[in-house]
Amino acid sequence: MTGGKAGSMTPEDHANAAASLLEAEQTGVQTGLLTLQHPGMNMDDAYAIQNAIYRAKLEQGRKVIGWKIGLTSKAMQYALSIDIPDSGILFDNMAFEHGETVAAGRFIQPRIEAEIAFVMKDALAGPDVTHADVIAATDYVAPAIEILDTRIVRLDKATGATRTVFDTISDNAANAGIVLGRERHAVDAFDLRWVGAIVLRNGEVEETGLGAGVLNDPIESLVWLARRMAQYGQSIEPGQVVIAGSFIRPIECPAGARIEADFGPFGAVGISFA
Repeated sequence: MTGGKAGSMTPEDHANAAASLLEAEQTGVQTGLLTLQHPGMNMDDAYAIQNAIYRAKLEQGRKVIGWKIGLTSKAMQYALSIDIPDSGILFDNMAFEHGETVAAGRFIQPRIEAEIAFVMKDALAGPDVTHADVIAATDYVAPAIEILDTRIVRLDKATGATRTVFDTISDNAANAGIVLGRERHAVDAFDLRWVGAIVLRNGEVEETGLGAGVLNDPIESLVWLARRMAQYGQSIEPGQVVIAGSFIRPIECPAGARIEADFGPFGAVGISFA
């Protein structure tokens, strides 16, 4: 999300936090927990920091190619004591090809999740977007892998404090990359609640899951995003890709990891890490 009212932090605080996260991304050295530095920060602050990162990346010449939706499963929401999803921004340098090998050092602590991607043919906008509107605006759906990274420490060793949802949202919802499979399907060709994946790392099954883990229906994830964006005068644009949220836990991807996500008849998608 790229707008919103601020909480307890000042615009200068937001800019400084964004700068520290951008520096961590560039240097590969994580920054400390923002919630320790700013105990009163809230979700509005977190999205304001994400917005500052967004503006900085546009100034660097990056282009927005879409959106990611996270924290759509009840398990993750319970773990973080929240009751709504979050969102982040996909930039053009985050797109990887199916079967590609990610260069060593590109990410700090990469992990992956299996998701369903929606590619839009029409804009999706307004506070009253419906399930039917999402179907009508979707060009196609495809199997996808999201690559996560954390430019912010997961654990503060001195205090034992761990990342909160506010830290994660500030860090562009931990988004780092997207990989689309080659298969393309009409949005109504499958019951997306029953589209699932077997996810393997180096040939061993690590996780399995079903699309119903995403708000009971991945389409509802886009309904949520479009309505939330409408609060900021924004919309999902034609040609953009939206990854609807993971239905598996994140899988660690150390150097040498080879990831295969087998979606059965829906397709497959893979990525490796040098």
